[in-house]
Formats: sequence, C-alpha cells, structure tokens
Amino acid sequence: MDLLQRLGRFLDRPGFPWKKLIVGFSLAEYLFESFLSARQYRVLQEKKPPKALEGEVSQEVFDKSQAYGRAKAKFGFVANLYSQIQNYGIIYYDLLPKLWGLTGVWLTRYVPAQYQGEIVHTLIFFFTYNIITTVLSIPTSYYSTFILEEKYGFNKSTVKLWVTDMIKGQALMVVFGAPLLSGFLAIVQKTGNSFFYYLWLFSVVVSLFAITIYPIFILPLFNKLSPLEQGPLKTGVENLAKRLKFPLNSLYVIDGSKRSAHSNAYFYGLPWKKHIVIYDTLIEKSETEEVVGVLAHELGHWSLGHTTKLLGISQFHTFYIFALFSVFINNRSLYQSFGFHKEFPIIIGFILFSDALAPMDTVVKLLMNILSRKFEFQADEFAVKLGYSKDLASSLIKLQIQNLSTMNADWMYASYHFSHPILPERLGALGYYGNEKKADAKKMDGEKPVKASDREL
Repeated sequence: MDLLQRLGRFLDRPGFPWKKLIVGFSLAEYLFESFLSARQYRVLQEKKPPKALEGEVSQEVFDKSQAYGRAKAKFGFVANLYSQIQNYGIIYYDLLPKLWGLTGVWLTRYVPAQYQGEIVHTLIFFFTYNIITTVLSIPTSYYSTFILEEKYGFNKSTVKLWVTDMIKGQALMVVFGAPLLSGFLAIVQKTGNSFFYYLWLFSVVVSLFAITIYPIFILPLFNKLSPLEQGPLKTGVENLAKRLKFPLNSLYVIDGSKRSAHSNAYFYGLPWKKHIVIYDTLIEKSETEEVVGVLAHELGHWSLGHTTKLLGISQFHTFYIFALFSVFINNRSLYQSFGFHKEFPIIIGFILFSDALAPMDTVVKLLMNILSRKFEFQADEFAVKLGYSKDLASSLIKLQIQNLSTMNADWMYASYHFSHPILPERLGALGYYGNEKKADAKKMDGEKPVKASDREL
C-alpha cells in the first residue's frame, strides 16, 4: 500500500501534460487498429477460399463472405473515426467539466438539500452522460442493424423492437446502475487508501449476483427461453452431460431469430446448477449430432477448467485495475489537465484513469486472445476425444457459411482481434479434410471419453 501511495505522489506532477498524453494514446491506438484493419482488408480481397475450405465452401458463398467482411471493415473504419472524433471533441472542448458543472446546477435546483452530495451528483452526471453517448451511437447502431446486417440477410429486428431494446437498456441502467454506482462511490469514500480491497470484494459479490439474476429477470426482457422439447437432441445433450458429470439443470431454446440469423450456444449458472441455451437458428440449420458436437466443445471448456481459469484471471485483472486506480484517484495534476480545478469527483478520476490505462489494456487484450485461442484448440481436442470430430467440423463449416464469417485472416489482425482460431486452423487441428480425416484423428474418434475435471466456475 505504501508503494502505491509513493507512486501516486510521484505521478502527481503539476503542469504534467496528461491531456496530450491521453489524446496521444487514443490516437496511437486508433492508428494501430486502422493499420491492422488495412492488412485484413487485403485478405478480404482474395478471390479464392483457403485450401482447407475449397471442397466445403462454394465460390458463391466465399464471395458473399468476402463482400460481407469488406462491408464490415469499411463500416468499422467509419465507426472508429466517428468514435475518435467524439472522444477528441469531449477532451478538446472540456465537455466533462462543463457537464459536471451543469449537473451540479440541476442538483442544487431540483434535489432536496438532504440528498445533495457527490453520490447523487455523480448519478445525475453519469446517467446524463450515458444518454448523450447513447444518442450519439444511434447513427452507427442503426446503420449496422438496418443497412449492413439487413443487406446480407442477418437482421430480423424491427425499428420498433430496436427502439424498445434501447429504452429497456436505459431503464436497466437506472435500476441496476444506480445502486451499483452508489456502492462503488460509498466504498471509496469510507474505506480510505485501502478502498481497492473492498471494491474488489464488492465486484465479486456483484458478479455472483449477476450470474443469478440475469437469466431470471433481465434476459426475459429481451428474449424468450423455452424448454427444449423431448426428442433426439434433448436426449443427446442429456447423455453428453451425464457422460461428463456436468451438473445440467435445464435445457433451453432461445429465440435468437427474433433479432438475427446468427447462431450460437452457451451455458451459464452456478457451479452446482448449470443451464444450457441453444439458439433456435442453430437447431434449425444443423443436424442433431452437429449440435451435440458443438456442445461437446462448449462443455470441454467447463471440463478442462477453462471457465475457472478465466474467472480467476478476470478477478485478478479487476483487482489490479482497482489497485492502480488508488494511485490516480488523488492525482490533482490529472484532474486539472482536464479542466477540474476546484472539484475532484471520484467518477471523473476513474474515467480519466481508464483512458490513461489504454496502452496496458491493449497488451492485456492481446494476451487474453492468445490464451483464448489456446483454450479453443483444447476444447476442440476434447470434443474429438469424445468422438465428435466429424460432427464438430461439419457444424463449424455450417456455422461459418450461415454467419458468413471471415474464412481467412491476416495473422497480425487475428492475433489482436480474434479470440477464436480461424476455421482453416481449427479444421487442420481436428484433422478434417473434406470427408477424409488423418489416421490419428480416426483413432481419436474411437477413444473413450476423458474424465471431466472437478474444476468449475
């Protein structure tokens, strides 16, 4: 703790150009990501599919996938530039101190004196800021949903549903955001220099609460979960769960087709009570064994302890962020550089600290994607050992075609952006080449299932 305090005093240097530094970080990140996108765009101009997919994907599908990828890349260039301009405008015109001052006027005019204070002021500021950023995001959100996704046949939403979702999101932000933000501020105010320990414990409790409450109260506001009907698919998934000693409590189908034609499947829940959710689009477009093969991969993450490891990494990441925040929370030179000379709000300090942390977050993102891709290969191998090599490979190919996913990638772009290996890499690791497989993969299909790990979320 003493080390953090000394570091905080060392970094609090009057006149230090924090604003220029953070703007520089933001610009450097934008240019770096634009450079990576330009490299990927060249790949998206290729005319022939990768050799691993030549017998699996028609030229028509490949061309459409490439066109979809280029359209998303062009949109990404514009959306990122739009975001960069917004960010620069907020910083250059000192909009944060101006908005803090305006919401302070509202506080004194409209809030009874007994409720006035930094917490209520912060809530008014935060929700106002959130509404402004939401409004600013409407053009890109609308274009992505109703023009880009619509053009390639993925959008199933309506304008009414899109607006309703936006309103529900804002309402949930108020209902859940107000007590969480209030708790965050109260902990910082009342626990002194060691606040980051208590903030971390608070985040753990919130995470457990979210796991419990999200599927019960929040998810139904946007999607409908229906029990999976009796049949071969339900039997196959239940048998797989028993085989792995996975604590399956319920099987649901989610109406993903209500908004999009994209497919997915996942599980959630506490360690002793898990639920599996399958998108209706996945069931509609896949054979029973292919869906089970996908779930064998997903349950492989659980059995191999990936969920536990990622949870541990996430908690460590959260702890170190809060610990570093304790270094910057009293940095007056940081506040003053951004126009805060008389008041030093906690929420503003956290926003500015997050911007200063951007270079480190870039490194963390790269390392997490490397780890995630390693886990994906391991989960694929787990499914192969269970005898689902062909089914998983076939399902991956179908999902690739249905989602018009990128079929090849520049290695630098993929390293930074992709949490999953590209399909040719996964098929190669599965030993899948059209209707033939490597000899060792054939042997793996006949192996007995590996024992499920006791480690879990």
